[in-house]
Parts: sequence; C-alpha cells; structure tokens
Amino acid sequence: MGSEASMTGDVYSFGILLLEMFIRRRPTDATFNEGLTLHEFAKMALPEKIMEIVDPSILMELMANNCMIPEDRGRAKTEECLNAIIKTGVLCSTESPFERMEMRGVVAKLCHTRESFLGRRV
Repeated sequence: MGSEASMTGDVYSFGILLLEMFIRRRPTDATFNEGLTLHEFAKMALPEKIMEIVDPSILMELMANNCMIPEDRGRAKTEECLNAIIKTGVLCSTESPFERMEMRGVVAKLCHTRESFLGRRV
C-alpha cells in the first residue's frame, strides 16, 4: 500500500494472500467493483456465510479430512477452522497499519487453528 517496505506492509500482503488462497479470488477480480474489495467481501461473510465464499475444492478436501467425525461435527469443525483463517486474513489486511495483527500473533493463531482442526499438537 506504499512504496516503502515494512513489517506492517508484509502483514497486509500476507493477509491478502491468505484470503486469495482460501476464497480463490484476486483483489482485481471483476466481482470487486464500486468500492467492494477482497477484504470487505471476506469481512461481510464472517461468520455466518463463510462456507459460501470459500473455494469449493478446499471445502471438499477439509471435509474429507474430517471423514472419521460424524458429519454435523465435521462440518462445524471445518466451519470453525475456516472462520479462524478468514478472520486472520481480514485482521491482517485492515487498511490501517495500526489495526493489523502482528506476525507473531498471526503465526500463533494459524498454528492453533491447525492443531484444533487436526485434534492434536503438530
């Protein structure tokens, strides 16, 4: 968002990358016009509509990883995981650098999400 490299700029870029990977849309996608951004799109989906915006191929893979869990609990666990990931992407990509997460917090949150999803410490 500027010409000078900074840690907060890196956090912003990481947040956008995280959103791009899970939503499978770029900030330049035709969907984003008239002031709507990838960040706002993701933020509006939290938490109730997260399953509607996540890339279907990711959903299928995550649900397959939960195949040993009863379907309703597996879906809830998947939705909880995706909410945490998308929320992290949103918090990293806020416009104000002072409102962004610190990278240590991002790593801790994503590691915790992975451990919760897998049901074990990795």
